[in-house]
This record gives sequence, structure tokens and C-alpha cells, in this order.
Amino acid sequence: MHRLHGLLDRLIGSVLAGAALLVLPVSLLLFLQWPLRDAVHAYARDANDLAQWLFALYVSAAVTFATRAGSHPAAHAIAHRYPERVRAWLRRTASLCVLLPWGAFILYAATPAVWQSIRQLENFPETYNPGYFLVKLAAWLLALLVVLQALLDVLPARREGGR
Repeated sequence: MHRLHGLLDRLIGSVLAGAALLVLPVSLLLFLQWPLRDAVHAYARDANDLAQWLFALYVSAAVTFATRAGSHPAAHAIAHRYPERVRAWLRRTASLCVLLPWGAFILYAATPAVWQSIRQLENFPETYNPGYFLVKLAAWLLALLVVLQALLDVLPARREGGR
């Protein structure tokens, strides 16, 4: 069980580290939209479409990153006064009773539409640029990361000095 916990932790950490690299191209593309539209008079919509799917992938990982860091503002506003033991219990209970069922439902409900979009390599509706299927895939990835992180929060972690 401890190996599974470590494997999940490393897998999620690697995905989040990779997704963190998307912030720079997203920022650059969003910055370039106006000059492309006003000075070049071309490619602004293309930059927007590319930024949309990169941003969708970034956000799908950012939610889990915030969960792992314990930095959700709403939760912190109340729970920071609770003892660590109570916060750990709340985290495990919410993971088991809320995040796992929600994530599993989203994975179940979205999989057919996401799979169809991927098979068709769905384009953006207004511009017909490729890549819209990645936006749908990002929503599915968000749910998958939530489920994996919830499992990680529920599974017993290896104790320091223990086996």
C-alpha cells in the first residue's frame, strides 16, 4: 500500500511539474494577441485558440496543485484555526465522500464525449483551428487528477522511520 502511495505521489508531482511549464507560453500567447491583431492584422485568433487549450491543460493541473499545497483560500479561511489532526481528518473525509465520487462521476460521464472529440480531432467551433479536443481532454484530466489526489489523501502514507 505504501508503494502505491509513493507511486501516486510521484506521478501526480511529475504531471504538475510538467503543467507548471505551461504558464510561460500561455502568458506569451495572451500577451501577443493584441499586437498580432492591431499591428500584424493576422494570427490573433490562432494565438487565442492555442492559448485556450494550453490554459485548459494548465488549469486542470493547477486545481490539484492548490489542493496538494493546501492553498484553497476558502478552506484556509476557516480551517487554519483547527488543529492539524482535525484538518487531516477533514481532508481525508472530504476526499473520500466528495472528491472521489465527484471525480469518478465526471470521468464516467465525460469519457464518451472526450473520446469522440479525440477520435475526431475536434477543431475550435469558430475558427476551425485544431486542438479543441485538448480542451475537453483537459476537463477529463482535471477529474482524473482530482481522483488520484483524493486516493493519495485517503491511502495511508508511509510513516517516518516506519515500514
